[in-house]
Amino acid sequence: MKKKLFLFLLLFTFYSGFSQERFNGLDMNLGNLSRLSDAKTRSISPENFTGEKGKGGMADPARDKGKRNVANAANEARELGKGWKVNPFIIIEPGETFTMADIAGPGAIQHIWMTPTGNFNFSIFRIYYDGESDPSVESPVGPFFGIAWNEFSPLNSLAITVNPGSAFNSYWKMPFRKNCKITMQNTDTQPMRLYYQVDYTLTDVGSDEGYFHAQYRRSKPNMGSLHTILDGVKGKGHYVGTYMGVGVTNNGWWGEGEIKFFMDGDDDYATIVGTGTEDYFCGSYNFENKRTRQYQEFSTAYAGLHQVLKPDGLYGSQMRFGMYRWHIMDPIRFEKDLKVTIQDLGWKSGGRYLPQHSDIITVAYWYQTEPHKKFPKLPGADVLEVN
Repeated sequence: MKKKLFLFLLLFTFYSGFSQERFNGLDMNLGNLSRLSDAKTRSISPENFTGEKGKGGMADPARDKGKRNVANAANEARELGKGWKVNPFIIIEPGETFTMADIAGPGAIQHIWMTPTGNFNFSIFRIYYDGESDPSVESPVGPFFGIAWNEFSPLNSLAITVNPGSAFNSYWKMPFRKNCKITMQNTDTQPMRLYYQVDYTLTDVGSDEGYFHAQYRRSKPNMGSLHTILDGVKGKGHYVGTYMGVGVTNNGWWGEGEIKFFMDGDDDYATIVGTGTEDYFCGSYNFENKRTRQYQEFSTAYAGLHQVLKPDGLYGSQMRFGMYRWHIMDPIRFEKDLKVTIQDLGWKSGGRYLPQHSDIITVAYWYQTEPHKKFPKLPGADVLEVN
């Protein structure tokens, strides 16, 4: 008996020590921040396009002057020389697609920061994994970061933050095995200036790690009263978040619609059905502050109504909202397929629901196995434009 107990304790100690040694540097939190890892931290920016060790800040303002996206601030750095902020930003010309990062794996993106200029709805953000030709993330850059209406509002959450003046941050974990490519396409008629940084870790990626996906959709006011957030997802995964922008076209409360999650063969009836729009986004009773009789903005770790744009009495004539719900603590898991919809409902006389025709913009966020089903074609400029 003593011999068996001794062997058990020996094996337990061995495997416990092995587990401690195998920490891959991902899934960071305050509880494991002290743990050491063999993972390698790297970062890509216009000062180091490849993220290679010892290759940052090498542009020469004299030698590289006049070279676009090599020494864009050569004039500003002309008296300081090499190593002094010679290429802190890139310029993306109209119609150009710029590769922000192309990383050999395995590893994971842990943070993305950027400050895009111009029209946030005409700059298309895409992410590709492991050599795939179809993106797993495709969205105008504004909506991806919770800013659908091309106007800044602060957003403070675990997954996304938007800080003054146009600082977009993503903390979504994005694992990859072979490689990860990130691009930005400028579909506008004006050049775009972009400061950015992609922070990632090169490390082992577990076999149970899914790939991060995000997809943009828009229903304009003439497209009915049911908005599809996501459809056509095939494979195993879990849904982790919704951003939704709503531009109302009628008076009164607009958020009676229920969200529905159809999964794993659901047909007419969904498995998960919410009780109202503000309920799904973790608010209640119209998001109203009863004292002020105004919408009450809020921005928390997992949910928020962070954007309330009020009419200004002139050209800004519409009421518009932005809200988010991250399923970080309660991911919605599916085995083979997923569809997500939300109703567009308000009130009319006699205490009856009003099928509305709001302007709705959404981005769905989820993880799944690859390969994924090809996304619907991104809308053209007339649908992407906010006016």
